[in-house]
Amino acid sequence: MKKAALHNLGCKVNAYETEAMQELLENAGYEIVPFKEKADIYIINTCTVTNMADRKSRQMLHKARKMNPDAVIVAAGCYVQALEGEEQIDSSVDIIIGNNKKQDLIEILNEYEEQKNDGDNQLLSEKIDINHTKEYETLHLSTTGEHTRAYIKVQDGCNQFCSYCIIPYARGRVRSREKEDVVEEVKRLAHNGYKEIVLTGIHLSSYGIDLEEGDNLLTLIQAVHAVEGIERIRLGSLEPRIITEEFVKAISEMPKICPHFHLSLQSGCDETLKRMNRRYTSEEYYEKCIILRKYFDSPALTTDVIVGFPGETEEEFQKSKEFVEKIGFYETHVFKYSKRHGTKAALMPNQIQEEIKTQRSDALLKLHEKQKAKYEQSLYGKEVEVLVEETIEKDGARIQVGHTKEYIKVGITSEKNLQNQIVIGKIGEDSDFFIEI
Repeated sequence: MKKAALHNLGCKVNAYETEAMQELLENAGYEIVPFKEKADIYIINTCTVTNMADRKSRQMLHKARKMNPDAVIVAAGCYVQALEGEEQIDSSVDIIIGNNKKQDLIEILNEYEEQKNDGDNQLLSEKIDINHTKEYETLHLSTTGEHTRAYIKVQDGCNQFCSYCIIPYARGRVRSREKEDVVEEVKRLAHNGYKEIVLTGIHLSSYGIDLEEGDNLLTLIQAVHAVEGIERIRLGSLEPRIITEEFVKAISEMPKICPHFHLSLQSGCDETLKRMNRRYTSEEYYEKCIILRKYFDSPALTTDVIVGFPGETEEEFQKSKEFVEKIGFYETHVFKYSKRHGTKAALMPNQIQEEIKTQRSDALLKLHEKQKAKYEQSLYGKEVEVLVEETIEKDGARIQVGHTKEYIKVGITSEKNLQNQIVIGKIGEDSDFFIEI
C-alpha cells in the first residue's frame, strides 16, 4: 500500500480541499501518514495570498523532497495556479495541480505513474484557464481533521478585484456550489457526529449570484439550519455589503447561528479604502456593525486590517487605527501590505518601507490585545454555551477545552467526559468555566 502525506497552507477553503483530497486518497487505497514521516507521495496545497505564503509553499516543497528524494511531489493550489509558466516552478516538483483540478487527483497520479513507467520523467502539469471557467469543483467530505466542527466550502472565486489582491487571478470568478449538494454533505457530517458547521468560501457573500435557481447565502443558511443534528452554524468572512436589516434580522431568528462575525475591513480610512477598491466607506462599515449589534447581544466582531498600503500616510494610518478602536473588535488580524505581481497596487507610487509597516503593525496589535481582553472580560459572570473539543493537561490539571458560540476559547474543569458535547455554564474565576489563554 502506497503512503501519502498532505500539508495545507493558507485559508479554510484550502484546508477543506486538502481534507477532501485526503479522502480521495483513502478511498483509492492509499495509507495516509503524517507529513513529517517518509511517504511515497507528498501533496502540498499551496497559498499565494502574500510573498510569505509563496515562500512557505516553496519551503514545504523542498522539505518534502529532502524527506524522500524518490517520492512523487505534488504542488497543488493557488501558488502554482498563479505562476505564469511551468518554467517558474521549483525543480522539486513532479506534478502541478491547479485549482479546479484537485477533484482529479487520483487520475492525475495514475497518469504520472504510467508516464514514469514509459520512461518519461517530465513535469506533469494539470492546470486550466481558471479565469474562464464556470465549473464549481466537485469535492466532498464525510469526516474532517476536527472531531466536532466541520468547515464546508460552498463557494469559490471572487469578482471584486481589490487592488492589492492576487486571489481572483488564482481562483477565478465566482462559482457557487448547488444548495442541495451542500445540504447532503451537512447531513452526512451530522450523521457522523459533527455538531458545528462553518460555511466558507473565497468570497462567501457572493454565494448564489451565479445560480439560476435564485439561491443566495441566506437561503443556503436556512437550508443548513434545517438539518437535524447540527446545533451550530458559523459563517466565514463576510463583506460589509451583505449586512442589511433583512439579512441580519433573518439570521438572528435562527437559534443555531453563532454570534461571531468576521467582517472584512482592511482599512478604517476612506482614502485608503478607495485606493484599495473596497467599494464602501468607513461610515457604511460602521453602520453594518450597528445592525449586527442591534439584532445580536454582544456579538464577537472580528476583522482584517492591512497596514502600509501604498500611499498610506501617517495621518491615514491614524484614521484607520482610531476607527478600529471606535468599533471595538474582539479580534483584529493585522497584515503588512505585501506587493503581489500582477495587481494594480504593485504599480502604485509611494510604496511604504518595511520598517514603517512593522511599526504600524505593532501599534495595531497592541490595540488588538487591549480590545480582546476588554471583550473577554465582558463575559465574566455571563452564562455561555461551550462545544467541548479536546482535553489538555495544564499545570498538572486535566482541562477540557472548547469554544463558545462567540468563538471564545474556554476551559472547563469536570470529571465527566464532555467531548463533543454542548455544555452551559457561567464564566468566572471561581467557576468551572474560565477563558483559556
